[in-house]
Amino acid sequence: MSIFSAIIVLGGIGLLSAAILYIVSKRFYVKEDPRIAIIEELLPGANCGSCGRSGCHDFACACASATALDNLVCPGAGDEAMKKIADIVGLAPTEAKPQVAILKCYGTCENRPVTARYNGPASCAMLQSTGVGTTSCPFGCLGCGDCVKACRFNAMHMDPVTGLPAIDPEKCTGCGACANACPRRIIEIRDKGPRGMRVWVACSNREKGAVARKECTAACIGCGKCMKACPHDAVTVSDNLAYIDPAKCKLCRKCVLACPTGAIHDEGFPISTPDMAAIAESKRREAEAKKANSN
Repeated sequence: MSIFSAIIVLGGIGLLSAAILYIVSKRFYVKEDPRIAIIEELLPGANCGSCGRSGCHDFACACASATALDNLVCPGAGDEAMKKIADIVGLAPTEAKPQVAILKCYGTCENRPVTARYNGPASCAMLQSTGVGTTSCPFGCLGCGDCVKACRFNAMHMDPVTGLPAIDPEKCTGCGACANACPRRIIEIRDKGPRGMRVWVACSNREKGAVARKECTAACIGCGKCMKACPHDAVTVSDNLAYIDPAKCKLCRKCVLACPTGAIHDEGFPISTPDMAAIAESKRREAEAKKANSN
């Protein structure tokens, strides 16, 4: 009898609770703007936070209630999706320059040999917390792939040959999740550049030249040759490390040719750096020959 009483009491409590929840849900129901769901369908759904919001739903809510889209841009959605969102909310669209992640390290297995073994969890953050890496360079990539795990767009993978993360510029949205995940801050988010062309220093080593070169054969040695070669004042050298300002760089690649260690990289150009160097050398010889003939 006591069992049946308990069942009846518990059942009654359950029904009463359900009734209270139903009444409360109806009383305090807030109708959501139907545009939010439509906007959310245009977003990648990665919830990467690159827009500065907590996720795609929060971004959609912000767009639906905004009076202007000036500060609302989703890198993962792209310009076409943002134009559609602007049409949905009846506001002027904002166009952001496409961005991409670049790796400021070229410490490959060949350039920066492994000098120690790490048997802990496969995490750059954990390895960084030990105070040492598996190579002699204290600034380079740790190689555990935290950036790859953080990427929501499948735009990165660890290259087994180089031991470094490889970035697919076609898939990368420049969301910055990989840069935030890197404990050594060697990933930078930059403009993709005109027609995908860009130049950067693929090194983060701030040691003096001789020490940096000993730690990695492709390290920047802070010699300043790139800065002298740049006709646009786009290159600076600070703390033994060169940096190329993307806003000033005119993509002439004279710095690439001037770098003695190959620390400056380029990407997206129709003519490769070696071919460009060969053309420059050919022109130099032609100029010297003309000068000799004129004399």
